[in-house]
Amino acid sequence: MATKVDCLIIGGGPAGYTAAIYAARANMAPILFEGIQPGGQLTTTTEIENFPGFPQGIDGNQLMASMREQAVRVGADVRNGAVTAVDLSARPFKLTVDSSDEYLARTVIIATGASAKYLGLPSEDKYRGAGVSACATCDGFFYRKKTVAVVGGGDTACEEASYLAGLCSKVYMIVRRDVLRASEAMQKRVLETQNIEVLWNCSTEEVLGDGFGVTGVRLRRKDGEVFELALDGFFLAIGHHPNSELFREWVNVDAQGYIITDGKSSRTNVEGVFAAGDVQDPVYRQAVNAAASGCRAALDAEKYLKSL
Repeated sequence: MATKVDCLIIGGGPAGYTAAIYAARANMAPILFEGIQPGGQLTTTTEIENFPGFPQGIDGNQLMASMREQAVRVGADVRNGAVTAVDLSARPFKLTVDSSDEYLARTVIIATGASAKYLGLPSEDKYRGAGVSACATCDGFFYRKKTVAVVGGGDTACEEASYLAGLCSKVYMIVRRDVLRASEAMQKRVLETQNIEVLWNCSTEEVLGDGFGVTGVRLRRKDGEVFELALDGFFLAIGHHPNSELFREWVNVDAQGYIITDGKSSRTNVEGVFAAGDVQDPVYRQAVNAAASGCRAALDAEKYLKSL
């Protein structure tokens, strides 16, 4: 027999947990399923220094654990499990968890986040959070006056490199082609920044480390030459993948797959379905912004339920 719920939240990152806090305080008795990565992308980050309220910084896992604890304390039902099937064609919405348990939800908040794209190297995975990062804004501060590399040749890579250039003594851009794919303005900024050096026609063979953190990278040029660079940090800027596949049959998404919401609200094109966090944010992708959008989603869901 299906479980009935007023508000079902999908995803256990800052957007999902914040939505659960607000929904619980509004007596919506929300159930939140954390998915396959409870805590979201922040659990792959060590120390976070740009989340308000923590002047000494806070470990990413601890921040997410605290958000989860707060959601539970105010009455949210936070559960392990992943939503594996949805039917948003009619209300109440039908959702299946772990391919077995069924739920009927009056409102749904999608907070499944986005996953950074990685190269797929074992060494890259080994040092993730220990010198390998996919967010310069999140982790760049730790590399002040140090040497780092950014992989990618698009606007995002150029933006990350420019940001890091203001902090680091040296920034290498590792570009597979002999041109940048970025806009002319971004290319100009990168090429005119003195401490950014573009390494053309290069691909990454291995991230090097000492067992504790990144110490360098091994690259291969298009002509076959292999060489190594000494580094303190290795940043990926080859894009993000919004985790929206499960919902695309019903909700509108943009060309990259990010869920489209109505103006500054969290409303999707399906009444009663809301989206928050990185799954609908291709621009900012910051924890504090995700938390704020989770708040909006819960408030929007509450308003919707009261209108029925």
